Amino acid sequence: MVMERLYISAERFFEIAGSPEYGDRIVELVEGEMVEMPLPSGEHGEVLAILTIKIGNHVLENNLGRIATGDTGFILERNLNGRDTVRGMDLAFISRFKAPAPLPNTFVDYAPDMAVEVISPSNEAADIRLKIRQLLAGGTALVWIVYPDLRIVDVHTQEGASTLEEGDTLNGGDVLPGFELPVLQIFPVPETS
Repeated sequence: MVMERLYISAERFFEIAGSPEYGDRIVELVEGEMVEMPLPSGEHGEVLAILTIKIGNHVLENNLGRIATGDTGFILERNLNGRDTVRGMDLAFISRFKAPAPLPNTFVDYAPDMAVEVISPSNEAADIRLKIRQLLAGGTALVWIVYPDLRIVDVHTQEGASTLEEGDTLNGGDVLPGFELPVLQIFPVPETS
């Protein structure tokens, strides 16, 4: 006898993820199945803090919209068979046109305009590729995948992907007008002896 797999909807996932059992855990819903994510490293947190300050200041100073961090959940896919996808973003930007009011006290029911993921050693390449596809398919215009160990940033758009190195400059394009940041400034300065 074959048992039918039960998948979790975004609404049910919100209830489960908010329960005391999951209070200190990071979980995502990937095509209806819960996936636990490891806690990020110190390096991850430091790189994310730098990006949050730089992007956040630009967004606020230019009244461009809202930013969210801390693995804020975004519903990227809703499927009739219950295989919804809710992904946490390290850093997300949502334009003021898409979010004129504060973000809800639930998962955000649409993809961000821009998503930033800082890669940790525990991230699996196949899952990151899937997340990029889900973001772009959901309407995200710009995805930055930051690799602290390699000191590079992969930039993904609907048109394709490119890799920027320490001598290059990140550009917000139409998503974050006027935003520029040298890749070198994202990464903590290595200690010299």
